[in-house]
Amino acid sequence: MTFDVIGFGALNLDKLYKVDMIAKEEEEAFVLDFKESPGGSAANTIVGLARLGLKTGYIGKIAEDREGKLLLDDFMEENVDTRGIVVSKKGRSGVVTGYVDEKGERALYVDPGVNDWLEFKEIDIGYASSSDFLHLTSFIGEKPFEAQKRLLREVSDARISFDPGAIYARKSYESLKPIIKRSFVMLPNEIESRLLTGKRYEEASKTLIKEGVNVVAVKLGERGCYVTDGRESQLVEPYEKELVDTTGAGDAFCAGFLYGLINGKDLYECGKLGNFVAARCISKMGARTGLPGIQELNARACVGPTEYL
Repeated sequence: MTFDVIGFGALNLDKLYKVDMIAKEEEEAFVLDFKESPGGSAANTIVGLARLGLKTGYIGKIAEDREGKLLLDDFMEENVDTRGIVVSKKGRSGVVTGYVDEKGERALYVDPGVNDWLEFKEIDIGYASSSDFLHLTSFIGEKPFEAQKRLLREVSDARISFDPGAIYARKSYESLKPIIKRSFVMLPNEIESRLLTGKRYEEASKTLIKEGVNVVAVKLGERGCYVTDGRESQLVEPYEKELVDTTGAGDAFCAGFLYGLINGKDLYECGKLGNFVAARCISKMGARTGLPGIQELNARACVGPTEYL
């Protein structure tokens, strides 16, 4: 295999505003700070894995504009292979406008742009097949969603990692079945697991395992995570860290968890790795700023999960 993990999901430039509060209807808030940084759920995970020394690539679509150039240049700086990314001469690249309050909570508005134009015929099947794992996350539009499902029929050797996100979790279970049945590992959060199955995360995990998923890791936020392979189940305690911004925390968890899987770690250790990378992420503004390198990950053995990093 040429790559350890190839990501396949939306590419967005995140424009994040730090605000005194997230305003509701008829309310006013003011801006404290601003940060612009590359994002996209699968993209954040792939950058996290690249920083941990894995060989990574990406499948996605950007426009030939300032935002697209920033997204592409950042991947190159992070040593992520970009040959699977389509550059459109028309349209605009995806943008997420986000508002983050002083407690680290957020509200996001997604402008998908050319992400939703990606079609199956634009994907290099050979490229997608050259990885141990293919990590899928959500798109807003139907074209790329259908392209993902069709690609899974063409790629037989790659193991599938699936982080549905709220967008896909709100789709019908039947429409997601082609991806679920091919998934080696699924990584929903607690709300998404309920949206997918209508059940609490423990029972939701059993449902997904019965569909053929080998490993389920449910992200529980400040409570850590729940991991199971159908034979053993573990609640894994979180690493404590000052909360600055939750943007990208779930994507960071996926990076740590997948790193553990690829390196043959047991379920509990994979969960700990996921929790550690997520804790690093939320300590900084933006989805990628706090993502650790391999030296930080190796040094984590000196810090107990319930101690401050």
